[in-house]
Amino acid sequence: MSSTTRTTLTLPSDQVAELRKLTDNVSGYVAEAVARQIRHQLLEDDLRRHEEEHGFLSGEEIAEARAKIFGSTGADAA
Repeated sequence: MSSTTRTTLTLPSDQVAELRKLTDNVSGYVAEAVARQIRHQLLEDDLRRHEEEHGFLSGEEIAEARAKIFGSTGADAA
């Protein structure tokens, strides 16, 4: 497990109330949400750099990437 750092966050009260309904581990829940957001941002940055260097991805390239990520199901993913 990676090391942790204690920090203080300020969130709207209604969000905290909903978080506590969803989980008894608010820190873990928030850490997972932050990790997911960081991954999305890094992927977005990579995609932007790729498109700047090579142009936009074609529909065929997107379909190929989806197949590699999600597996080929024989049906088009929406």
